[in-house]
Amino acid sequence: MKKFRLILCLTACVLGLTACGGSTKKTLDPEVATALEETTSNLVTQFLAALDEQQSAEISEQGGEYLEYVISNYFGVKANGNGMVNALQSWNSAKPDIGDFVSITGMSADYDDSGKDIIVKLDVVGSKRNAQVEAIFKDDLYKTLNSLTTNIDWTFGEKMEKAGLNTLLGMGTVFVVLILISIIISLFNFIPKIQNAFNKDKTDVKAAAVDNTIAQIVEKEEEADDLELVAVITAAIAAAGTSGSSDDFVVRSIVRRPNSLWNK
Repeated sequence: MKKFRLILCLTACVLGLTACGGSTKKTLDPEVATALEETTSNLVTQFLAALDEQQSAEISEQGGEYLEYVISNYFGVKANGNGMVNALQSWNSAKPDIGDFVSITGMSADYDDSGKDIIVKLDVVGSKRNAQVEAIFKDDLYKTLNSLTTNIDWTFGEKMEKAGLNTLLGMGTVFVVLILISIIISLFNFIPKIQNAFNKDKTDVKAAAVDNTIAQIVEKEEEADDLELVAVITAAIAAAGTSGSSDDFVVRSIVRRPNSLWNK
């Protein structure tokens, strides 16, 4: 029984330490929450929704410093310029799906889990589809606006459709790449044949050149042999004649006799 009580006491102590060690979420001052909600609402209605596509592009081209100046002077909010450029781009990319701005039906402001930033959310109604604008303020002295994002409220069916299309697109891309790789690998079988064809053409050219050279050499040797034979026959005829000179005759042709003693 004493052991059982001791175990219960230890368990209670552990649970108590755990509860004491856990951090509690910070609570946002209602006045600060109301002010940030109003600021975000004014930015959406009087800035984002009031600009057309051309005006938005012109302001974005001016850069982050210009946006900081505009928002600070017209809305009294210290803002991150690059974050505001991204805010314009986010709103413009969502505008074709949202349609024209209609109204704001709800808003909320609270700390995030870290307690360093304040997140303000606005429920925006559009002519085509609803959306939620999420603004993140830094919890500093000026409550600096770091970013503002427009998230479209897609239905469950639309989300599933997009997920299916993305899956099909990803799988299709993978299969196309695999097919291209298999085609490239199959073409490797033709590379040796192409190399052999080029080598064969080079070999034929070299062989033809060698044959031509040999034929020229043989032809020259045959011509030299014929000239020597003509000279010998001419000398023999001249020796057999009475004049002893070869000026009185000309050798027209030489025909080898098949049964001549010279062949033996």
